[in-house]
Amino acid sequence: MLNMADGVARLGALAESPVVATLAQAFADAGFELAIVGGPVRDALLGRATNDLDFTTDARPDDILRIVKPISTAQWDIGRAFGTIGARMRLPGGGFEQVEITTYRADSYDGVTRKPTVEFGDSIDGDLVRRDFTVNAMALKVPSRTLVDPTGGVEDLVRGILRTPADPRVSFGDDPLRMLRAARFASQLGFEVDAATLTAMGELRQTLSIVSPERVQGELVKLLATDDPVRGIRILVDTGLMDEFLPEIPALRLEVDEHHHHKDVYEHSLTVLSQAIELEQSRHPGEAPDVALRLAALLHDIGKPATRRLEPGGGVTFYHHDLKGARLARKRLTALRFDSDTMNVVSRLIELHLRFFGYAEGAWTDSAVRRYVRDAENELERLHILTRADVTTRNARKARRLAGAYDDIERRIEALAEQEQLDAMRPELDGNRIQEVLGIGPGREVGEAYRFLLDVRLDEGVIGPDAAEQRLRDWWASRG
Repeated sequence: MLNMADGVARLGALAESPVVATLAQAFADAGFELAIVGGPVRDALLGRATNDLDFTTDARPDDILRIVKPISTAQWDIGRAFGTIGARMRLPGGGFEQVEITTYRADSYDGVTRKPTVEFGDSIDGDLVRRDFTVNAMALKVPSRTLVDPTGGVEDLVRGILRTPADPRVSFGDDPLRMLRAARFASQLGFEVDAATLTAMGELRQTLSIVSPERVQGELVKLLATDDPVRGIRILVDTGLMDEFLPEIPALRLEVDEHHHHKDVYEHSLTVLSQAIELEQSRHPGEAPDVALRLAALLHDIGKPATRRLEPGGGVTFYHHDLKGARLARKRLTALRFDSDTMNVVSRLIELHLRFFGYAEGAWTDSAVRRYVRDAENELERLHILTRADVTTRNARKARRLAGAYDDIERRIEALAEQEQLDAMRPELDGNRIQEVLGIGPGREVGEAYRFLLDVRLDEGVIGPDAAEQRLRDWWASRG
């Protein structure tokens, strides 16, 4: 629960920080107002870590630049058209802190392109009421340390509620991306979205089409980077927003009839995501969230709806849903303008996520283990996490058996790696040596020979270069 006394103390400490104090004095000396605004105020009241500082002021961009130049080591005005000037401030003990200072705004939107008509305002209250949610519409004036809260943000912090300052239909009509931000903040802060706001999200979901794919992708990434993205995902699915940019997720809610029973794929996928995050954080504590892994966990079964077959006798199959899912994921991530590295990682993990279950059904040969490592390439660690997270059975005996099988395969991979430098996973002869042994030049036959030797390497391990050359000659001779 929010402790207001502690929150006020933290706001005071924020106002006393060297960077804030320096800026506050500079703007006061120049005759302008200055206030810390938005996320830093919210997080200070909640006792959360405060990152970049955002300020708002009645000074216009030219005045802001004139004021910060003498007290900062660098300035940038890439956001000047929107009233924003950035600056890098030196910290007393060494290091730097980046700040952004924006002129009070009173924008209006055209309702078609989501591009605002930038209008500067003269009132901090007017600036705050145009923001996305009441908990982000608070400001701390400095140096006076006056909290400005025209829309009831403190009360909503206490209640753990996300609510728009204005009518949600107006707010989301101004910027539909705010609907995705509602889901993200619900996950980030552990808050509930109030009923009127949820209703408006459902009613206006189709307006998300005017938002660029890059901005939608950015909010999805931020949501997945939270500690509990499942909360936000449920909001997006329940309001219908997910249908607008990632329809494969709500499609996982497959109908189950009385004759054909199978696991709830949607709930299973959310559980896999949560379990993958737990494993990721336990194996790599303190590291940045692995969004590619989390995407793969969320999307790993999206091929099931298209591959579901209802069999006589009540059985249900999803043959090749791994391959189908990998293709669907690549197509969807391409539409959302994800980078190629992320698309490659996610589609590869989805394609391979079932491979381990063949091992659990019967011990693999060393050759099978080597191929598993070879196929995973650089994503072996992520594949370990995804595969373990994919076990959601309520059968305790089955869960223990699968966990034991994966413990075993990880031990064998480690042992083989120490024995054979498994991570290299290359033939013992390179392309140049293959050409010398066979007396041929570059061409298709060199690639075929390379693949033959790679199969030997995978099946038998290290046999030595002399034996590899003899095997190569025998293979070449067998081709006539």
